[in-house]
Amino acid sequence: MKFEVIIKIGRTIGKSALFVKNIYMRTSPKVETFIKFARVELIPPTRQDLPAIREQCRSLYCQMLLGNWRYTTVREAWLNALVATEVLMWFFVGECIGKRHLVGYNVSGTST
Repeated sequence: MKFEVIIKIGRTIGKSALFVKNIYMRTSPKVETFIKFARVELIPPTRQDLPAIREQCRSLYCQMLLGNWRYTTVREAWLNALVATEVLMWFFVGECIGKRHLVGYNVSGTST
């Protein structure tokens, strides 16, 4: 009886180890690709990047004044709307995390 239980536990541990190994083998190339791109894309801007950022902002402002936004395609406008919605949602999520409540702020001096 005890020997059968030990064998079942051993088989379960063996299957679990094989399962974890398979997951690692399948996901490791994707994780390596993510890390490769994250090292490049997720770093904050440096001082050398500031002139290019300033020039892009100036270009966007001039295009806005000239009305070039009228010539965007429906696809570009839809993608811009999705990006703006994502930024807005992250703002709301940050607000909920910051106030530690889903609704309203706790104001001191009021009855609860």
